[in-house]
Amino acid sequence: MRTRSGPRAAVAALAAALALGVAGCVPQDEPTTPPPSDGGNASEQLSQLTVATAGSMKGYSRERFPHWRDTGKNCDVRDSILQRDGKDVKLSGCNVVGGRWESVYDGRSFSDPSDVDIDHMVPLANAWRSGADEWDNAKRGDFANDTIRPQLFAVSAASNRAKGDQDPSQWKPANRSYWCKYAQDWVAVKHYWRLTVTTAEKAALTDMLEGC
Repeated sequence: MRTRSGPRAAVAALAAALALGVAGCVPQDEPTTPPPSDGGNASEQLSQLTVATAGSMKGYSRERFPHWRDTGKNCDVRDSILQRDGKDVKLSGCNVVGGRWESVYDGRSFSDPSDVDIDHMVPLANAWRSGADEWDNAKRGDFANDTIRPQLFAVSAASNRAKGDQDPSQWKPANRSYWCKYAQDWVAVKHYWRLTVTTAEKAALTDMLEGC
């Protein structure tokens, strides 16, 4: 039997080819944050981290971690995190001027963005003591402005300043229900950036992950 040919067959073949071509060119959305990890995965990542004593603070300054990077006219990474973590956010251009935020560290709520701090999950000074002192400023800037890993969060100024540059063996969020997520995020950041942990830090993280 002969295969049917002619205009209809040609149109069908062209449509099929276009469908395949389009399917192969659909861009994949990049997630702004990684998928949630479970305690088991975080425990595995924790076991892969190098344990070492905390390094020296010699040469450290926040200027060695350039932030916040511009993300548009009159706005920066801070605005991006405020917009991501807030509700009913109000913008002036891309600058965040209002909204509602709840601090995961202590449950406090805010409506004025100036009352909210952007916390580095792994503080800059802690990163310096655990390997970032050997990076150049460009890489330290990538770390300080990392919006892909769970590194930046909108929290209360009080909790951010109470935390300072302390690791989980020295400070934990007042909100105990957040401890599991806090430990998972801390480990995820240190694992990606290949930073070290101290013995006490690893023990505290292990304990927190057991509650997941």
